[in-house]
Order: sequence, then C-alpha cells, then structure tokens
Amino acid sequence: MPDFMDEAKKLASEHSDVADQGFDQAEQFAEQKTGGKFDSQIQAGEQQAEGFLGVTDQDSQGNQGNQGDQDSQDPNQ
Repeated sequence: MPDFMDEAKKLASEHSDVADQGFDQAEQFAEQKTGGKFDSQIQAGEQQAEGFLGVTDQDSQGNQGNQGDQDSQDPNQ
C-alpha cells in the first residue's frame, strides 16, 4: 500500500471525530447535489471509506433515524 494511504489511515484513526465530521459533510453535500436520488449509494460509499480508514461513524451510534436533520442535534436549541 502506498505511504500516503498508510498516513491517511494513521491520521484518520488519530482524529476519528474530525474525519467522521468531514465524511458526514461530504455525504450531505452529495445528497443535496443529487436531490436525494442516490442516498443509499452515497451512504454506502461513506461507510466503505470510513471502514477503510478505520473511522468510527458517530452517526450510526443512535442517530440512524435523524440523518438529514442535523439542526435538531444542536444542544443549544
């Protein structure tokens, strides 16, 4: 495996929360741009990328039904 991939895995595992947030933002952007037509494929791609990098998906830990409703997760509301 190329060195940059090993480095990406290392950084993602050290900063799992930041990596997960980046994946979530990319997923939301893609879903908005496709009008929700490819949500399952986009989510599958996100899960594969997170799995490859060893990132724990923070959303799958109790928030499955709230995807797309990110504003309601703000503790200040």
